[in-house]
Amino acid sequence: MEDGQIMAMYAAGERESAFNEIVKNYSERLYWHIRSFSCSHEDADDILQEVFVKIWNALPLFRGEARLFTWIYRIATNEVLNYMRKDRFRRMFSPVSQEKAYLATLESDPYFNGDEAQKRLLAAIRKLPDKQRMVFVMRYFEELEYKDISDILNTTVGSLKASYHHAYMKIRKELSDE
Repeated sequence: MEDGQIMAMYAAGERESAFNEIVKNYSERLYWHIRSFSCSHEDADDILQEVFVKIWNALPLFRGEARLFTWIYRIATNEVLNYMRKDRFRRMFSPVSQEKAYLATLESDPYFNGDEAQKRLLAAIRKLPDKQRMVFVMRYFEELEYKDISDILNTTVGSLKASYHHAYMKIRKELSDE
């Protein structure tokens, strides 16, 4: 079902049906968006649940100034950023290095089926500053247009292109140094 149809259904008073369509249309895509930034399936599921709670609570405030897609992604992205801040703080007090902890979590994850090259790529991406990491993942893995990323992150396309380029160069350097 298209976003416009979903919002028409919501406006007609069919709130639960409209929300169920949002969940049906966006669950998998949001899961993988979130999973790109979290270490585990369980964390991604928890964040996704929180995203849908926020969407449900905020739907009455949605005015249609942005596309439903970008509005939902902005909520998910904000939740991911909150998670990343908490995770970084939690790991500051861990005796294990962040990189080792991340790789151990990745290797023990039954849903990860990548090879050594993919592990190195994901570890390099994890070292990026939050904004560069967010832009790189959204552009490279999720193949979002710069305009959509701009709407989601509330920044200019030029700034996003610069962030992507810097992220690309850092990842390239990291992988060539190994």
